[in-house]
Amino acid sequence: MGLFGRRNDTIDTTTAPVAVDPALAALTGEYTVDPSHSSIGFTVRHAMVTNVRGTFAEHEGTLRLNGSNPADSEARITVRIASIDTGVADRDNHLRSADFFDAETFPEMTFRSTGAEQLGGDDYRITGDLTIKDVTRPLSIDLEFNGTATDVYGNERVGFEGSATILRSDWGLTWNAALETGGVMVSDKVKLNFDISAIKKAA
Repeated sequence: MGLFGRRNDTIDTTTAPVAVDPALAALTGEYTVDPSHSSIGFTVRHAMVTNVRGTFAEHEGTLRLNGSNPADSEARITVRIASIDTGVADRDNHLRSADFFDAETFPEMTFRSTGAEQLGGDDYRITGDLTIKDVTRPLSIDLEFNGTATDVYGNERVGFEGSATILRSDWGLTWNAALETGGVMVSDKVKLNFDISAIKKAA
């Protein structure tokens, strides 16, 4: 079952509209991201030889799904930078500092979607604007729609997981240190990871 309509620039507008899948239409509504069952994080190469993984413990978001016109759906995510956690306190404090995120001056990172398209099956690409510090740039996120379920408390849920790769320097995160053996301490390339569970709001 698809969530977002497939992009097709050659649609014949003279043909009759395709009937909407009732199961898909039933998804229409407002959803709140459940932070206790969601994860937003990153992976970055460290010292050229290994990966450091981190998450942002505090985040919130909303989804507006339109099952009758899925491409009209929207997503909004806000992440609190100070909640960064890589498992090493000194490293986390450095990431919060002005060398990197400058969390005191820029406490939040945001993503606001501007469009979506189906790539095939349950695979999608969400486009939007990612703001880090005072820089806003376009971002595309490849997502897999994991489906829907009603949990033991009666909540209607939808789930997504996906990733995007960025160059942190595009958002002004340029701090680095040269290694004696060549190369640098922190890779410019960063993989962002998303695992989202959202609860439908009562009508």
